[in-house]
Amino acid sequence: MRALPPTAALALVALGGVASAAQGVLNAEFGARAGDPVLAAVVNNVGGSAVVLVALLAWPSMRAGLRQLRTAGLPWWAYLGGLGGAAIVLVAAYVVPVLGVAAFTVAQVAGGSLGGLAADRGGLAPVGRLPLTGPRVTGALLGLAAVALAQLGRPVGELAVGPLLLAVAGGLAVALQSALNGRVSAAVGPGAGIAVNFVVSTAAVFAAAAVAGTLVRSPASWPGDWYLWTGGLLGVSIVGALLVGVRSVGVLRTGLVLVGGQLGGSLLFDALVPGGAGLRLPVLAGAVLTLLAAVLAGRGTRVGGDRAVAPPVLRAARDRPVTTDRRH
Repeated sequence: MRALPPTAALALVALGGVASAAQGVLNAEFGARAGDPVLAAVVNNVGGSAVVLVALLAWPSMRAGLRQLRTAGLPWWAYLGGLGGAAIVLVAAYVVPVLGVAAFTVAQVAGGSLGGLAADRGGLAPVGRLPLTGPRVTGALLGLAAVALAQLGRPVGELAVGPLLLAVAGGLAVALQSALNGRVSAAVGPGAGIAVNFVVSTAAVFAAAAVAGTLVRSPASWPGDWYLWTGGLLGVSIVGALLVGVRSVGVLRTGLVLVGGQLGGSLLFDALVPGGAGLRLPVLAGAVLTLLAAVLAGRGTRVGGDRAVAPPVLRAARDRPVTTDRRH
């Protein structure tokens, strides 16, 4: 599967950002009703894994991609991207009540921007090594400023150093998740990349839930509204959007556009959902500035050209067709 043109890829990433905003709202409500935010993470990942399983049964090409994992030639650590998704869900569950949403979001985006610059510079993503140029660094800083602007007026909790560092680490984990999942996707196809992500992330979430005692406690109540159980479906769409974006434009720009979509989605939900905060101009300005930051970060960097050099194993995998099992 060839990489999409950057404009089309980033449009999908922006939609993934809207889905991410919706997933956050649904998982938070699920956790509040069940009395355990970690339980919401468990249900989210189980739902996503169920969607992936149905897709595996329906699409032979996805099964063929998984069979190619043995000959893909990727290092073992390339398959650990799902740990990043598990990390940010669990970190948010414990850090947001301490820092508040505003400080957590800014710290997370700071970590994501640093991680995006590092992942692109190190060539972890399938686009290869992207230079650490002035426009890219400026775009990352502008994206951070835009997110900080969007949080104006929101309550801030205790600015403890430990939780702040955890939030930054969560943002770094998401950047690494995007890069590593994109690497797997480039070698064996996006369907297999999503499947690998959910296998790893679900195992990590279950391990954390076991340590926290979530698996042996009864929930306060199981939510009865069907839509609160759709976080996993949204999660699959988010991971898929990140795979598409990272393969086309790298980790930094993908992360910035995802954040812009999240802010736009939050603005939409606040305006349309009964009891929402309504139209907040700082959020609108932050969303626009974040998208402008993504445009700025792309100036002077030609993905796929002589300034973005992919590792040899990925150059070979990029042009290798994914075979389709036609026996079923």
